[in-house]
Amino acid sequence: MVEVYDGFTGQEVRYRERYVERFVNNDVKDIFLNRTKIFKSRRKLVNEKGYVEMDTPVLQSIPGGAAARPFITHHNALNIPLYLRIANELYLKRLIVGGLEGVYEFSRNFRNEGMDRTHNPEFTVMEIYVAYKDYNWMMDFTEKMIEKVAVDVNGTNEVEIDGKTISFKTPFRRVTMIDAIKEHTGIDISGMDEHQLRDVCKQLNIEIDETMGKGKLIDEIFGEKCEANYIQPTFIIDYPIEMSPLCKRHRHNPELTERFELMVNGKELCNAYSELNDPVDQLERFQEQLKLSEKGDDEAMFIDMDFVRALEYGMPPTSGMGIGVDRLVMLLTGQTTIQEVLFFPQMRPEKTVKKDPVEKYTPRGIPENWVPVLQKAGYITVDMLTGANAQLLRQSLFELNKKYNLGLELPSLQDVESWTKEH
Repeated sequence: MVEVYDGFTGQEVRYRERYVERFVNNDVKDIFLNRTKIFKSRRKLVNEKGYVEMDTPVLQSIPGGAAARPFITHHNALNIPLYLRIANELYLKRLIVGGLEGVYEFSRNFRNEGMDRTHNPEFTVMEIYVAYKDYNWMMDFTEKMIEKVAVDVNGTNEVEIDGKTISFKTPFRRVTMIDAIKEHTGIDISGMDEHQLRDVCKQLNIEIDETMGKGKLIDEIFGEKCEANYIQPTFIIDYPIEMSPLCKRHRHNPELTERFELMVNGKELCNAYSELNDPVDQLERFQEQLKLSEKGDDEAMFIDMDFVRALEYGMPPTSGMGIGVDRLVMLLTGQTTIQEVLFFPQMRPEKTVKKDPVEKYTPRGIPENWVPVLQKAGYITVDMLTGANAQLLRQSLFELNKKYNLGLELPSLQDVESWTKEH
C-alpha cells in the first residue's frame, strides 16, 4: 500500500516531480531499487556464460534493426542526416562477424511513435547474440533467464499484476503465429496473398491502409484479435516471412521464419530469431522493405549495404534476442503503466496559467496576505472568484490557514461574498 503525504497523488504531478515523489510516496523507491536488481541479475547471468557486454553507436547514419519511425537530426560538420537508434541489432551482428561468439548490450533506443501505457519514445532494451545457436536454444535460454530474474527480485516465480497471478515457471507455452490467429479468429491465413489478407481484415473490422504489405496486415490481425489473450508467458513462434526481414527462413517451411515473440499479460516482452546470415537473401529482404517504403510505409527498414557487406565476409549461424527492460520491470513490480517504472518519463509540455498580480485582487477588498492563500486554493485569477460559492470558499480558506499554520484572521462570510461579486 502506497503511503502518500500532502496529497501528492495527481498522476501528471507525480511523473513531472519524481524528485519529490521519491520522498513522499514510499513504494516508488522500491520500484526503482527493483529495477536495478533486474539489471544486476541479468548481467550476472550472461557474464557467467562468458558473453561480452558491448557499446554500439546511438547516432546512426542508417536506422536499422527494426520496423519503426526514427528521430532524425543533422550533423553539421559532415552535412549528413543522422538518426537516433531504433535498435542496435545490426551493430551487434557485425561484432559476431568480427569473431566474437556472444555479445550483449543494454541499449537505450528511440522511436518517434505514439505514447501510451506501454510505450515511451525513449526506452531500454537488452539485446544478446550468440553464435552457433538457433531460436530453439534462445527460447530455452530466455524462459530460464526470466524465471531466474523473477526469483532474484521477488523471491518467487509468480507475480501479482492488475488482479492476475502470472507464473514464470518454465517451460512456457509455444504457439505458432498461424495457429494463434486460427485459434482467436477461426481463420487459417496460411498461403494467403496480400489481397486475401485485406479481405480478412475487412471481415474482422480491422482498420488498414494501402501502405500495408502482407507482414503489416498479419501483424494487425494478430495485434487486434490475438495478442491481448496471452496473459501467461507464451512464445508465439514461426512467423510468416513477410513479417521478419532479418530472420532466417524456417528449416521445414520456406514461407515461415525461425522467429518467436514472448507475450506476457497481453503484450510483447521480447523478440528473437535464428538470424539471417545469407547476404543474398538479406539484400532481397531489404529490397522488399524498400518497395513498402515507396508505397508510403514510414516504418519500413532502410537498406544497409554495409551490413550486407559484413554478411558477405561470413556470419556463423547465430541466434539473437531483444527484451524490453522497462516492460520486464513493469511485470516484476506489478505495474500496469510504463511511466511508473521510468524515473523521468516523457511528458507533454506543462500547461501554465499566468497568475494575476496582487494588485488585481485588492480592488475587491481582498487583503494582500490572503491573495497567496486564494491562489493556493485554485483562484489564480480574479475572474475565477466571480460567482464562486462564498461558503465553500471560506471553508477552503479556513482549512488552508489551519494546515499551514498561517495565523491569519479568517474573513467573515459577508467579506468573502463581496470578493465573489463581479466588480
